[in-house]
Order: sequence, then structure tokens, then C-alpha cells
Amino acid sequence: MMKILNIVSSIKGDASFSIKLSDAIIESIKKEHPESVVTIRNVAQNPFPYLEEVHFQSFFTPAENHTPEHKEAIKHSNTAIAEIFDNDVIIIGVPFYNFGIPSTLKSWIDHICRKGITFNYDGGAPNGLVTGKKVFLAIASGGIYSDGPMVGYDHAEPYLRSVLGFLGMTDITTFRLEGVNYPDNTDAAVSKALGTVEEFAF
Repeated sequence: MMKILNIVSSIKGDASFSIKLSDAIIESIKKEHPESVVTIRNVAQNPFPYLEEVHFQSFFTPAENHTPEHKEAIKHSNTAIAEIFDNDVIIIGVPFYNFGIPSTLKSWIDHICRKGITFNYDGGAPNGLVTGKKVFLAIASGGIYSDGPMVGYDHAEPYLRSVLGFLGMTDITTFRLEGVNYPDNTDAAVSKALGTVEEFAF
């Protein structure tokens, strides 16, 4: 049984292109693995709190010394990390906001980066502890950032590949639905992106 974690970060709901792309990825996986089970974590509708001092205190204080405040502060992080370890495939929907990822997605990442749990340092070198996962990035953007003069403005995919790789998730495939804001290009952009998903060997 394939277990899939679908991270939704778009604020646009049914009108979201990143959700449309993520759904297409899930549908293609299910064609190959009909028994697949999907868990949806919508960080746009239910955002994780931005990190405050109490979160760092809870992360670095041994569990046996946690105060009630620590226990409350660390709940989001524990839930997010448990979901990552419990699933085989992680699909991250990434709407392109101001050349980067949504702040709610960044908050989710901040809660999954935990020394001694999702990464460690062995002999001074970083060692990611979240291994054996297949990650798909479903990036949607109004402009085109995978090629051409705007490539340098893409601060979404490079960042996600870096931070996820740091945690041990190095098997990453990116699908893009881009250029939807170009005049008369929306339908073609959607068709191209969904076609790329259909052609991929899941």
C-alpha cells in the first residue's frame, strides 16, 4: 500500500493551479497503485504557528523536562514530523508567491526541521534522517521561471530542494504549471503540465 502525504499551501482553493497539479500527480500514482491512501495537510486553511521562542525551547528541551507550555508548543511539530515519517510519498503543492513559497509552507518546514529527529550532525557534517521518501513538487506560477530570463528569480524550487535534501529527502521530482498569466496561455499551460504528469513513469 502506497501512503501519500499531500501538502496544500495555496489560498485559492478550487481555483488553485498548484492543487490541480498535485491532484493530477495523486491520480497518476493511484493508477499504478490503486490501494494508495492519501493524507491531506492543508497549511493554508490550518496554518502552523510562526516560530517563537517557546517553540525553540520545546525543541531543545528534553521531553521529560517539558512544561505544559512546551507540550502545547511542540504539538504541531510532532504531528508534522510523524506524518512525514509515516508516508512513502510526499507531494508539496507550491504556489509561486513573490518569487518564493507561501509563508505558511515555510512555517511547516520550520516545524519539521528538528535536530536529532529529522537531521543530525555526524562528525560535524549534516546527516538527514528522513530517508526513503519520494517527493514531488507541484509548482504553479503566473510567469515562467524554469527557463528564460526569469530563472534567477525562482527562489522556490532551489530552496525546497536544499532544505528537504538537508533532511534526507533527495529523491525529488518537480512538475511545473507555469505561464498561466500570459495572455491566452492558461489552457495551454494547464494542458502541458498535466501532459507531463501523464507521461511520467510513476
